[in-house]
Amino acid sequence: MVRIKSAGRLQQGLLVFSLAFLFIVVVCPMLALFSKAFHANDGTFIGLANFVEYFSSPHLVRSLKNSLVISTAVASVSTVLAFVYAYALTRALVPAKKLLRFTAVLPLFAPTMMYGIALVYLIGNKGIITMLGLKLPLYGPLGIFICEVFYTFPQAFLILSVTLAYCDNRLYEAARVMGTGAWRIFRTVTLPGAKFGVVSAFLVAFTLCFTDFGAPKVVGGNYGVLATDIYKQVVGQQNFGMGAVVGLLLMLPALAMFAADRFISSANEATVSSRSVAYRIIENKLRDRLLTLFCVVINLFVFMLLGAGFFAAFIKAWPYNLSFTLEHFLVDSPATGGLSSFGNSVIVALVSAVLGGGFVFVNAWLIEKTRGHTLLRRADYLLSIIPLALPGLSIGIAFIFFFTADGNPFSFVYGTMWIMVLANMVHFYSVPFVTATSALKKLDREIEAVSESMSVPLWRTFYKVTLPMCSDALFETMVYIFVNSMVTVSAVVFLYPADFKLASVAIVNMEDAGDIAPASALSVLVVLVNVAARLGYEFFSARYRKKRAAL
Repeated sequence: MVRIKSAGRLQQGLLVFSLAFLFIVVVCPMLALFSKAFHANDGTFIGLANFVEYFSSPHLVRSLKNSLVISTAVASVSTVLAFVYAYALTRALVPAKKLLRFTAVLPLFAPTMMYGIALVYLIGNKGIITMLGLKLPLYGPLGIFICEVFYTFPQAFLILSVTLAYCDNRLYEAARVMGTGAWRIFRTVTLPGAKFGVVSAFLVAFTLCFTDFGAPKVVGGNYGVLATDIYKQVVGQQNFGMGAVVGLLLMLPALAMFAADRFISSANEATVSSRSVAYRIIENKLRDRLLTLFCVVINLFVFMLLGAGFFAAFIKAWPYNLSFTLEHFLVDSPATGGLSSFGNSVIVALVSAVLGGGFVFVNAWLIEKTRGHTLLRRADYLLSIIPLALPGLSIGIAFIFFFTADGNPFSFVYGTMWIMVLANMVHFYSVPFVTATSALKKLDREIEAVSESMSVPLWRTFYKVTLPMCSDALFETMVYIFVNSMVTVSAVVFLYPADFKLASVAIVNMEDAGDIAPASALSVLVVLVNVAARLGYEFFSARYRKKRAAL
């Protein structure tokens, strides 16, 4: 009985700590952001004056419209392309599916600035395609559109591939027995079954495009969007009140996505039961060849864009000197950060992955596997989901307002590496949390009850049983946080110390300074380390599963 009470106090203490931590790094900065929107730079309360000024400015309102237009176009195209690609890999006989699945997510491993740099070498004034006679207007909506489609396509694909992978083959067999044609089956069975996934993919793509900073910064030109507006207001004009207004506006689509996702989750009825039959692909040579061709074309575009980025990193001076060189990888200027910024990024990403992944998993375990403390667990779950609706730029500017406030006992964090680690943990918290929660839900709840009845300490059950059974989910969350921390610029662009730049920030600074080739070289290093991290995880995960299966 004493041990049970002690375990209960330990659980309560851990839950209180988790709640306090999330309240400090999530709720308090967002409240500071909200408050700053109603104050002048000197701290004077001015009510809605900042909002009135914003919507009275034709340039700023135009940026909002531009963001809505480009995000809608990108989300529409990305969702359609991702749906067809996912359909090809799940519902057709397409060769090399594992390879095609991996190449589809390759754009996730590169900063969005790299796509912009690659486009400069493809369709810029001296680009390869331009020199062949096809001149396209790179700087403006076209450049942003192409970059954002590549950026959002993998995210939409991952959602839709899961959506299309789960279905009941009996529905399709019944439709075929009744003489229903393939096109009608697609319209009446496939599309209705995938509608919630399609909506989720569209909303995710829209939000990612709406809040992205990298691509508009590199190829946006004079085409203003909200993401570049907030940078100009905060960094260029030191207008923090207006920056707070833009930060709140950036949150609107994410909040809408969050609400829609909650609605979809509650409205989505189960279509796969224990009696369901896995989908069986029936050969259709015309369909399979067309979808294979489609996948090949998508991969050609992916490799063309990434290839242009790699090409730029190893060519001495395009288009005047095409000799091979490694000198672009050695650029290390104090102004841009250069090569040293790559090491800084690896350190920050590793620390973010270990601390963030560990905290996410333990917190998910506290919510799912502990008994009692219902109010604490519900509050903890709510705070764990909120970051899903917070764009990186909003998090960055909110951290400035909160951690630099007078009297804040945590102000010592500002200006150090740790504030970037905290920003990454918040920015990439919710998706790993959902992953860890899903994995923990699959474990029998009786494990903890049996351990408790046998007076086994809580920590021993967690370490000996829960952690080994959910190790895949833990390392998956760590890899997710690591990769995203390496490529993100939006969450850290306002937070990095002058003597501790990150690779993603250095790439932006290099592009601003005209050092496009060194920026491309730095992007290549980011891609390579992310691919190595992903492949390393897959390799060791497979070995661990084989070893565990042999026991």
